[in-house]
Amino acid sequence: MNKIVKYGWLCLVLLFGGMPAVQANTPTDLVKETSEKILAEVASRKDELTEFPGRIYGLVDEIVLPKFDFIRMSRQVLGKYWRRATEAEQVQFTSAFRELLVRTYATALLNYSDQEIKYLPSRMVDGAEEVTVNTEVSEPGAPAIPINYSLYQNGDTWLVYDVVIDGVSLVSNYRTSFASQIRRYKLAGLIKKLEKRNQRDK
Repeated sequence: MNKIVKYGWLCLVLLFGGMPAVQANTPTDLVKETSEKILAEVASRKDELTEFPGRIYGLVDEIVLPKFDFIRMSRQVLGKYWRRATEAEQVQFTSAFRELLVRTYATALLNYSDQEIKYLPSRMVDGAEEVTVNTEVSEPGAPAIPINYSLYQNGDTWLVYDVVIDGVSLVSNYRTSFASQIRRYKLAGLIKKLEKRNQRDK
């Protein structure tokens, strides 16, 4: 299992929070408070979610949108193909891509077993509209894995637009994969494949 998938559930740690970003003083506070909240929630419902894993999808769907900017992520993932896409294709791709991420990593979140998450000091320049929150995840017998969240300020809140897991960008990883599929199947074909996969995984 590659590290993007193995540790990708930590993307959802941030997504799950459900608390308004204004409660956190900094983006690091937001990541930490949100992480602690969702991990406590998953731990308290471990037996239920293990028996009925499909319930975690509904939990993600309910609170995922306030934390990630899927439109910006989709635009970056598609690159030049986004500019060539129709408005309808942009909407369809964004929806399919969002559900793909949720379904890929939600189940992995259930495998959380008390890995230690360390929040590294970060320096934020006054007035900066973008920031990276650096974390490390450790588990017994293995080196720490750096996981860095890229956020930008949107009004009074901070939104995530990429996650870099051990040096590998989530956005870049999908951009490479999707570009080859678009060249083969066109964008419309890729969207259909994603939608079919999402339906199959329900």
